[in-house]
Amino acid sequence: MDLGVLFGIIGTWVLIFWALLMGGRMDIYIDVPSVILVCGASVTVMFLCFPAARLKNFIGVVKKAFFWKNSSIEKLIEDMVSYAEIARRDGILSLENTTKDIEDPFIVQGIQMAVDGTDPELIEQIMTTDLENLVDRHDTGKGMFDAIGKYAPAFGMIGTLVGLVAMLSDLSDPSSIGAGLAVALLTTMYGAMISNAIALPIADRLERRSSEEVLYKTIIIKGVMSIQSGDNPRIVEQKLRTFLPPSQRPVEDKEAA
Repeated sequence: MDLGVLFGIIGTWVLIFWALLMGGRMDIYIDVPSVILVCGASVTVMFLCFPAARLKNFIGVVKKAFFWKNSSIEKLIEDMVSYAEIARRDGILSLENTTKDIEDPFIVQGIQMAVDGTDPELIEQIMTTDLENLVDRHDTGKGMFDAIGKYAPAFGMIGTLVGLVAMLSDLSDPSSIGAGLAVALLTTMYGAMISNAIALPIADRLERRSSEEVLYKTIIIKGVMSIQSGDNPRIVEQKLRTFLPPSQRPVEDKEAA
């Protein structure tokens, strides 16, 4: 797990609990019916937003948000250039033996189609379609947490309104109004906490992870197409390095820019 994730989670909730402790006893912030309403309704409403078949991947989406091995773009470019060198030196058919040592199935798929003599436009179309399907799956995963972040505060407000109606329906004991109002407001607090300290940060993190993976696979597509067209390895490298920030490019690329 990324250390930044641990710092974000621990730091955020430490500050929240510190604020609660500064406000008085912790037990006054606990109301089981409010927790059940906000958490339960935020989960059940997702079955209205998404097909049940998509929701079964919820745990996998959570894992992807917190446990993700960053793939080195620099290493990927070096690998694609080395494949271009092999194809340039020994012919593109020689890459068939190389695919056995490649771990990324997306690279294997592209190189194998190039080795099989598949039409370049078809190769690009197939790989681009795979990438578009990947983006769609990522959007669904992010959308789950966006939905929780959107609806949790709303259900918190509903809980507050329910509590206010119950309190105002019986004003025979004025001394109980303050306590009743405090309990009614707890659902709003729970909704805001779930939305801003859990759901929306995870959604933003998933969006960033998706962008990184899309960039990684886009470089693969461009690399495979360059290898298939027989480009010089140096040209392949220059093409792929345009995806890197200027600070990560070789000196000669910076001067050219």
